[in-house]
Amino acid sequence: MTALRVALAVGIAMAVAAALPACTSSRPARPTTSGKHPSGALQIGKATWYATGTMTASGERFDKRAMTAAHRTLPFGTVVEVTHRKSKRQVTVRINDRGPFGSKQRIIDLSEAAAERLGIIDEGVAPVTVKVVRKAPPRKAKRRR
Repeated sequence: MTALRVALAVGIAMAVAAALPACTSSRPARPTTSGKHPSGALQIGKATWYATGTMTASGERFDKRAMTAAHRTLPFGTVVEVTHRKSKRQVTVRINDRGPFGSKQRIIDLSEAAAERLGIIDEGVAPVTVKVVRKAPPRKAKRRR
């Protein structure tokens, strides 16, 4: 019985060792800096809207009447143009929050004012294209004391 276990363990170890090279990639990892969203970059997905909350992830007070939006990765301060893919209506918003969370198809959460101007209040979720118009200004370095 013990010899059988040893043979089984050796067989599993050899199978794992043979499979490891297939798991590695020679491609470099994707950059995670703000440089991955150059001006003019496009994303296609779905937009939602929200009108609740007190503070945004950027530290600003949330204002549902402002032309702002939440995006998972774009730097705060980035200005984007959101186009409804069916009606072709457009709105320009500034990223000041993080989200949407949940479905990976949802790429941007708009403030109520931006959603109203885009015409998606009744739809709730709408097909959109998001285009970077202006990258966020460079962040000022914090002063060391």
